[in-house]
Parts: sequence; structure tokens; C-alpha cells
Amino acid sequence: MHMTPCTDQVIGDILSSWRYDISGISPEMRVDYEQHFVECQHCHSRQRLHRTVDVTLIGLATISMLAFLLALSVIHRVEPLRNWAVMNLHLHQIDVVLTLQAAAVVGLLISALAWVLVAIATPAPVYITGVAMAQARELQNRLPRKAA
Repeated sequence: MHMTPCTDQVIGDILSSWRYDISGISPEMRVDYEQHFVECQHCHSRQRLHRTVDVTLIGLATISMLAFLLALSVIHRVEPLRNWAVMNLHLHQIDVVLTLQAAAVVGLLISALAWVLVAIATPAPVYITGVAMAQARELQNRLPRKAA
């Protein structure tokens, strides 16, 4: 796939250094950059790629945290898991449970740290909020109007 070149290389270079994120600048300054995104297919596609990566990272970190929380609850609640470890693996029950629990806690902490770092380093939360607001407005426009 051959990408078209940027229509204004100066603005394109500025946007690329910001990772195509204009959410942090004032609305008055944003007008020219928003117009550039409308006119320049190259920068618009790069912005979409960057936001897709950001949202994917947030989503993966969230799913990872949920998986480790589920693992922690399974370790504490499922008795057959404890019996299986003792009978089939010939391990002491408490050692296996503590090892699995420690691994799940470490995984949860690393996932939470990754989520926080992605949320701080990227505009993903702002982007997700903007998408949610746009979807809400679209749904609201589809609702039948009340007769006054």
C-alpha cells in the first residue's frame, strides 16, 4: 500500500512529533491542525493508526488486569485446584497456592502499572471519551423527538 505524501510537510512534521495528538492544545490553535487532518490523508491515517495503537494498549492492559483478578479469585476459591496440585504434582498445597497467588499479584501490579503508563503517555483516555461522546450524540439524534 503506497501512502500519499503529506500535503504540508511543516505541519506534518509538527504533528508527527506530537504523535498526531492535538488534544492538549487550545481550541483556537487547533483549528489549523484539524483542517490539515481533513485535507491531508497521510496525516489523518497516521493519526488513526496512533490512536488505534493507544486504545489497543489500554484495552490489553485492562483485559490483563481482569485476567489476573480472575486468577486470584480462582486460587482462593477453587478447592479442586488445591487438591490437584497436592495429588498430581506431589507438591505441598500451601507452597503452590502461595506461588500462584504471588504470580497473580505481580501480574496484576505490572498490568496496572502498564495501564497507568499508557493512560499518562498517550491521549487514549481523551480519545475514548471523545468517541463515546460522539456515539452518545449519534444515538440521541436517532431518538424520536417529543412533540411539544
